[in-house]
Amino acid sequence: MKKFRISIIFGLMLISSILKAQTIKTESTPNQMVDALHNTFGKHPNARAVHAKGIIVEGYFEASEKAKAITKAIQFQNKKTPVTVRFSDFTGIPNIPDTIGASNPRGLAIKFLLPKGVTTDIVTHSYNGFPVSNTDEFVELLNAIAKSGANAQKPTALEQFFGTHPIAKTFLTTQKPATTSFGTISYYGVNSYKFTNVKGESKFIRYQFIPEDGEQFLNKEQIAKSSPDYLYDEIKNHLKNKPVKFKLYAQIAKTEDNIANPSIAWPETRERILLGTITITKIGKNTPDADKQLHFIPNNVTEGIETADPMLEDRSKAYPISIKERQ
Repeated sequence: MKKFRISIIFGLMLISSILKAQTIKTESTPNQMVDALHNTFGKHPNARAVHAKGIIVEGYFEASEKAKAITKAIQFQNKKTPVTVRFSDFTGIPNIPDTIGASNPRGLAIKFLLPKGVTTDIVTHSYNGFPVSNTDEFVELLNAIAKSGANAQKPTALEQFFGTHPIAKTFLTTQKPATTSFGTISYYGVNSYKFTNVKGESKFIRYQFIPEDGEQFLNKEQIAKSSPDYLYDEIKNHLKNKPVKFKLYAQIAKTEDNIANPSIAWPETRERILLGTITITKIGKNTPDADKQLHFIPNNVTEGIETADPMLEDRSKAYPISIKERQ
């Protein structure tokens, strides 16, 4: 009986946390978010507003036995599911060199191809956390970057923003070194989801993709010798010889963790449950038409998964605007 009461109290605390989170309202519109990305990176024909430079690959996902214990989502019921993955560089610049700092964080977006034409998506990047806590602050950050060119008056708009948003400064100045491969760096889903299993039990989670070969980085000399497209050349050659594998984990929140603020990473000591393994086996179609047709929406979820972070809804409204622009 005591354990039951503790479980009820724990559940009520979590629900209270998420209800509080859902009351957060932002004023920025989806169009303003996309416009801010264009102001920062430029508007390029048929290109995504962000993570414009990318490559499409294909493979499959095999769910673990443990996954179905925390969610009834169909892709996590111990089956093998084909997937389409898109690796990418940061910014909305389609030809950004892989070797420069602004190409970080890298992106990994995955689409699970389920029976009867159903799909579900996960969108991640290679930094554990987001620079700001909500959509309004994100638009403000992008506009500050756009105003802070080389000839901008000091202190620049970005420097002033950093003064009141130290997490954004940390995000933009402490990215990981250049990776040896898209397959040798970890990726994090910085927004929270609510998982519910067949018993009606729920947990709040964030996704983590961890490379089976571990994280590997280039040193300065290696970067200097690398081509602007070295990551794209590497993944093409890599998949001719062997697959790329990632373990997909759900990091489980505790009551004190902030569900609705993506700028606050949860402690590394939090429990992680293995959801399964991604095996990437080949390069997909990378024609302009194939890229136009492929899109990922963060709130495209299946039964057993719900969005638990208001920013996910804002992002999911902005993505279709960018999709329409690049058709």
